[in-house]
Amino acid sequence: MTDDVPPTRAVAAVRAGAWPANRAQGRVTLPYDLRHRRRIRLTTDDGTAVLLDLEQATALADGDGLSLAGGGWIAVHAAPEPLLAVTAKDPDDLARLAWHVGNRHVPCQITAGRLLIRPDPVIADMLRGLGAAVRDVTAPFQPEGGAYRHGPDHHG
Repeated sequence: MTDDVPPTRAVAAVRAGAWPANRAQGRVTLPYDLRHRRRIRLTTDDGTAVLLDLEQATALADGDGLSLAGGGWIAVHAAPEPLLAVTAKDPDDLARLAWHVGNRHVPCQITAGRLLIRPDPVIADMLRGLGAAVRDVTAPFQPEGGAYRHGPDHHG
């Protein structure tokens, strides 16, 4: 595609499971920071330019679909990124660690048996001091949205 040809426009975001994923014409792989947008130029994994042009900023998650203005779909894929996996000896300790992470307003993904946060040496040291095991991992990141959103940080 040349620079003088306008990109395909993605005009709506649809949650995973609510769009025909088997009809995806392509895929866009994005880290967390690029998955909460209203308008941005994206490039699909095969090099096609797409203009994300939504009515309002939307948090996209892995498996969501972008509806194209002329028909068709682009799949959203969460890119693996460097994270810290935080574990504890038991669920009560993990809940206490989650409280400390939340008290510092650190974006956090809560999964069975572990917390995922962005690399932060100060937070990592604090968590280790509280008894956590902290290790580097690479994984997609989809943190919780917060108390004033409708559910997880996803189309809220």
